[in-house]
Amino acid sequence: MTIDRLGGIDPLQNAQNTQKPRRVADVKEPDTVSVSSEARQRAEVYFAMEAASVSPDVRADRVAEVMQKMKDPAYVNNSVVDLVADRIMNVYGL
Repeated sequence: MTIDRLGGIDPLQNAQNTQKPRRVADVKEPDTVSVSSEARQRAEVYFAMEAASVSPDVRADRVAEVMQKMKDPAYVNNSVVDLVADRIMNVYGL
């Protein structure tokens, strides 16, 4: 059994009726994008988090510098201890 056509659909007819491409009319206004302030803030936080995740947790140069200073007995005095204690308390909001 051979089926010539199904319901009058001719696949060649659709291929022959294609339209020629036309030029788009000149656009008077260019496309614009507006970004909300909330989106800008979120992007800023995102990029800051990316930078923090890529950077090392420990700054080896600063650790080596402090270790060298700690070897000097004259460096550790009451004023240095008070300064370090104040900075630690500030970090924890105390």
